[in-house]
Amino acid sequence: MTSGQGGPYGDPSQQGQGGQQGQPPYGQQPPQGQPPYGQPPQGQQPPYGQPPQYGQQPPYGQQYPGYAPAPSAPTGYGAPAPVERPTTVRVGIGALVASLVLSAISVIVTFADFDSLVDEALRQSTDPAVTEDLARTGVLIGVVIALIILGLMALFIWFAHQGRNWARIVIFVLGGLNVLFALIGAAAGVGSTGSGFLTSLSWFQTILVAVGVVALALKPSNDWYRYRGWQRANGQG
Repeated sequence: MTSGQGGPYGDPSQQGQGGQQGQPPYGQQPPQGQPPYGQPPQGQQPPYGQPPQYGQQPPYGQQYPGYAPAPSAPTGYGAPAPVERPTTVRVGIGALVASLVLSAISVIVTFADFDSLVDEALRQSTDPAVTEDLARTGVLIGVVIALIILGLMALFIWFAHQGRNWARIVIFVLGGLNVLFALIGAAAGVGSTGSGFLTSLSWFQTILVAVGVVALALKPSNDWYRYRGWQRANGQG
């Protein structure tokens, strides 16, 4: 062959020194400023869909083109199953409201028979310093305190009806003390000399309070109060 002509695969003298025309011989570094073979020029990104070559770090937030970041957990993840207000809560709240009505009737009857209460207080007192005016003041203070307790109890029942667990706990405490004192008073014979009507109202009230406390403490009630607490914690209640 004449000079300047190569075989079908080019000049054999250039093979093995770079692999391709225009590439540096094997084992030599490319000229300064020219990127290695197979890598884009500095400052340019690889074609879309092609992962970066080994040794290169893609820009922050673009590690893998075409892939969105993993979604965060949805709001309410791990939420309990929806629970409607169970029958136990309806029965418990109803029993407590009925006991509240009986308490209000008892206070009204007591206040209507105010003079009899004053006479009873004087008769049971063994202190000669207790006068009629002092007994009257004591009975009046007792009636006012009873009305305040009724108002607070009505507020707690309302919050318990809305699913506030703290109100249910307060009702447990106050209702338990009410039942306990009623049993202690019955065992000691306290109140046996009072009006039969007021005594009956007191016992009915105690029974209704006990029913309300037990109903609100059952498992369906617990599940509903737990669900209502989760709803408020996630801004849904």
